[in-house]
Amino acid sequence: MDIINELGDATLYTLHSHTEFCDGRAQMEAFAREAVKQGFTRYGFTPHSPVPIVSPCNMTMANVPVYLAEVERIKGEYGDRCRFYAGMEVDYLGEEWGPADPYFASLGLDYTIGSVHFIPSQGGELIDIDGRFERFARNMREHFSDDIHYVVETFYSQSEKMLDAGGFEILGHFDKIAQNGSLYHPGLEDEEWYKRLINNYIEKIVASGVVVEINTKAYAEHGRIFPAARYIERLKTAGVPMIVNSDAHVPALINASRDYAFGLLG
Repeated sequence: MDIINELGDATLYTLHSHTEFCDGRAQMEAFAREAVKQGFTRYGFTPHSPVPIVSPCNMTMANVPVYLAEVERIKGEYGDRCRFYAGMEVDYLGEEWGPADPYFASLGLDYTIGSVHFIPSQGGELIDIDGRFERFARNMREHFSDDIHYVVETFYSQSEKMLDAGGFEILGHFDKIAQNGSLYHPGLEDEEWYKRLINNYIEKIVASGVVVEINTKAYAEHGRIFPAARYIERLKTAGVPMIVNSDAHVPALINASRDYAFGLLG
């Protein structure tokens, strides 16, 4: 799907949302009803993809056909008022699993979001670095020897490898590590070693031509968007195509803080 052309001049849309099939907190139909109620013209469902590790936040392979059938049902019931899409947020775990895996191409999805939520520890175990800070801090202690340099460097290394491998249309919250990382290590984003990492990654993003989402999920609670506001003008000037996604996990938040992000886009 050519996402930019598909959206056109529309602003009442989101192409990133989570429901009962992963870690969302309501059923797909509740989101569809809310999208119609709020006058959305485009709405994409993107459950966290199946992964070959234990993760309570990811959908199972067994539920994939159930999910796809539910999207079709919703299209039939509400499609005259809003266009709905079957997407998926695919976790990049390494060369053995990510958006470029043929499995995801076989599903006939409308689009995929490529994201990094897990990174390998120094011992090779894949550990979630997303979610609540309390869990992040515990994982830092128990799995990463409290080495914030290792965690951040590995996050961006994995992100670059995912970008090189391709297989997705939208790049998800590409500096998400900054939220928990800055709580753990205040001032992180202003340190030279961090700036080098993200500047190198942004250069690769610009060269790739991938669509970048501005993710507003954390703005109300943490005052953050992803990517951080400080990078938006640079991306705009470089001509990077960008869309605004709410990453909603509850129906009431499908449009949360999106006006702020559109303001940054001008």
